Formats: sequence, structure tokens, C-alpha cells
Amino acid sequence: MLNNWVVMPTCLPTVLRRCHTCTSVRFRPNGKFRVNAHHKLLDAWLLVLCTTCGDTAKLTLLERVNVRSVRPELLDRMHDNDPVLAAELLQDPVVRRRNRIALDWDNAWRLDTGGSDHLDHEVIDVSVRFAARIPVRPVRLIADGCGLSRAGVKRLLTEGKLVSAVRLSGKLSGDFTFLLKR
Repeated sequence: MLNNWVVMPTCLPTVLRRCHTCTSVRFRPNGKFRVNAHHKLLDAWLLVLCTTCGDTAKLTLLERVNVRSVRPELLDRMHDNDPVLAAELLQDPVVRRRNRIALDWDNAWRLDTGGSDHLDHEVIDVSVRFAARIPVRPVRLIADGCGLSRAGVKRLLTEGKLVSAVRLSGKLSGDFTFLLKR
């Protein structure tokens, strides 16, 4: 029987970027946007707050873009400070590259295993789906979901009792499946 696990975000990730006011490198996104119009040109930013001094920084989303080239739904979502849009834009590689930021997902996600009834089976077949592009070590997910230690999961991996089509070392942010034999 195939078990479905979901890695889902619980809040927006911390933005890693140097603060111009203090020595901090951590910013908390609050989901607020700022849109500024210059005649027929638009600028749009996502606002983030320094976790140490509270200074506001702006992450550039749109820069001197013609108003007619921006979808009205997107503009409405920015005006409404849509937190889902903020999460989508933070995960956009173009936005991250343009603003020279990285994301820290520590304590910003959870694993939903659908219950603990799978723990007593000899063989567990699991499909892990990511609701967002959250880089997580598969060994950690398997340890948390099966109630094992990470060292125990690594031992099962070396013994051949944990099998997957993807490499389970390192970090993954895409869907994968695995088979665990006890």
C-alpha cells in the first residue's frame, strides 16, 4: 500500500541577505508589497524586515515595467498584499538571483504523514510530495516520518533496506518515492 507524505510550508521562509543598518543577515518577509507608479511605468517590491534592527528592505519584483504589460490580476494581488503571491515570488529563482538572496527554511515547514498507522508494517512504500520547493534532506524526512534516528536511516540505507530511485544523500526539493524494509 502506497503512503502519501506531504512536505508543506507553515510560514514564509527567512530571507538571507546582509542588512545595511546592522550586522544581521536575516530578514523576515511579512507578505507586504509596495507598488509605485511613474506615469506609465511601474516598480514593485516585496518588503522584508531585519530580524535584529527592524529595518525594512525592498526586494525588487518589477522595475520600470510598462503598466499595460503587467497582468491586472497580479497587480490586484500585490495591492491586496496576497501572502500566497509573496511565497510564490520568494521561490522564483529570477527574483532570488536579481536580489542576491537565499532562503532559510528552518522551522518554516512540516511533514504531513497522514497518521502513524504505517509504522507497524514490515514494508513501507512512500511517495513524498513537496507543496513548495523546500530543500530538505530525505534522510531527515524519513527519520521524522518513521520515528527513526537519522543514523538508523543511514544504516538502513547502507544495508540496502531503504531503496529509492533518487539519491537520498544531500538535499531534495522535488517529489520522490522510497521503499523501506524492516
